[in-house]
Formats: sequence, structure tokens, C-alpha cells
Amino acid sequence: MNTTIPESAPAIDRLPEHAIYKPNSRGSGGVVRFGLNPAKGAVFVDAAAQSGERQFDWENKITMKWGFADLGAVLAVLQNRMPEAKLFHKSETANSACELVRRKDPERAPYLISISRQEAADKSLRKVTIPLSHADVAVLETALRAAVTRILGW
Repeated sequence: MNTTIPESAPAIDRLPEHAIYKPNSRGSGGVVRFGLNPAKGAVFVDAAAQSGERQFDWENKITMKWGFADLGAVLAVLQNRMPEAKLFHKSETANSACELVRRKDPERAPYLISISRQEAADKSLRKVTIPLSHADVAVLETALRAAVTRILGW
């Protein structure tokens, strides 16, 4: 199930979002989508595993709400100020985590993002990991910086 608002909807009704799709031939790819919600003062991050050739399992997506501390940690990595960011959100029903790392191996994508959720009830774990290119990171950093500005109202 796709949860995005149709393109035909007026722009004022859509919340800004940016998705990075990384399907692969093994079927182990994924997508990470970043959505700005100024009213809630946060960026909502959804991650869905690949479920077919160019399909993603949105019904079992993982969602995290990133506030200023999370955005600051992620931006520090994207701006080469830190080698990694590890975010952890705990609730009564589940624990969610995100890890963004800068890698040094020239044969691999320069960044890797992993988002996971472990349910408290049955300890089941879902995880989505995708590589990020320098181009992905350039756009993501720009989007997250703009999100911080919009949330602050500056």
C-alpha cells in the first residue's frame, strides 16, 4: 500500500518528502523516505524492504520521528564532522534504531543507512539497509538542512 498523497493533490496539502530507492537484483534492497512535518516539529523517516523487482513492502514499513537531536547527529555525519550516527528510540511497544555510517572502502558506496524496529511483544526484528552515494547524500543533506530551518521557522 502506497501512503503518499497523489501528485494531483494541491501542493499545499502535501507534506514535503524525499525518497531514496535502492532495489537490487537479489531482492534485498529497500527504500528510505524522509517527510517533513513542521506542525510536529520533526522529520518522519519511513523505511520499507524490497518485496519484488521494483516493489516495496509499505504495509510493514518502519517509521521513526526525528527531532533536533536526531537531525543534528545525522547532519554531522553527512557534513563529514562525525564518522557515524546511532539513533535509538524506545517505547512501550517497540524499539527503533537508525545507524548512518560513512565508509572508507572505495569499492563500496560511501555511506550506509540502516533502520530497524524490534517489537516488544514478540521480539521480532525488521531491518532495512541501503547504500547511499555521494549524490544521495548531497541531496539528503540539503533537504535535512532545509527541514531544520523550516521547523525553526527561520
